[in-house]
Amino acid sequence: MSTKNPLVSILIANYNNEKFLSRSINSCLNQSYANFEIIIFDDKSTDNSKSILQNYEKNDKIKIFFNDQEKKNVPALDAANSYFNAFKSSNGSIISLLDSDDYFDNNKILKIVEFFERRRSKDLVQNLPAISYSGKFKKKLNRNNFLSFMPYFAPESCISFRRKFMSDFLASNDIFNSKYNDVWLGFRLEIFAYYCLRKFGSLNNHLTFYESLGESKKYSFFKKNWMNRRMNSFEFLLEISSKNANYRSNFEYYRSKHFGLFYKLDYTFTKLLTKIYNLILK
Repeated sequence: MSTKNPLVSILIANYNNEKFLSRSINSCLNQSYANFEIIIFDDKSTDNSKSILQNYEKNDKIKIFFNDQEKKNVPALDAANSYFNAFKSSNGSIISLLDSDDYFDNNKILKIVEFFERRRSKDLVQNLPAISYSGKFKKKLNRNNFLSFMPYFAPESCISFRRKFMSDFLASNDIFNSKYNDVWLGFRLEIFAYYCLRKFGSLNNHLTFYESLGESKKYSFFKKNWMNRRMNSFEFLLEISSKNANYRSNFEYYRSKHFGLFYKLDYTFTKLLTKIYNLILK
């Protein structure tokens, strides 16, 4: 396989997104970069998703799979499982993730391939999202700099990585893919690339488009779900840093260099507020 024209696998995770599914798939088919495949994993949708997917069955670039295993009924873990299953059926040396209610800019895959060609030391790259609020798009800014308290990590549909990266991630530890119900796959992958491997990269291009709906609305700022997810994320970070000396060294270095006191205060405040929320809103 030519390194200058690598096969890219676009993994689409779908669950009950009949309204947006075709838009998502078509944004992949309309890419300016030609050497790609699309792997779609449907996680037992109960809407019209199956009949929509049947319209694409004859397309040579698309492989479609339906979950026939029992679900955990935990959105973050079920979505991760969809991506893991799609990955196993993929062949690309570069992987891009896409939730089925999001869609890509037509030049996204080309820019991802060019990034990995230029930056051989990076295993994962995130691009920036543009999020639609009632039809008006707001472009997220890259807040990562030497003053960043905690790094900005984009959601799943903004993430691409080399194939070996996912293989290493899956082989690393069950902590990364089986615990913490409110920690989504994107955060897990980015933590692994950023803290553990130090092979994290960013593209300051808005190449992924989101709708502000569904699961994202359940995590509105400072609401109970938002606090629980934040607490889960802290616990996830602390556990992985305690299990491996190299990971711990990387994480402790980052915390001490980047306002360690503020980090500890934030963690303590989040822990306290989460307990209060859970007591009041049982």
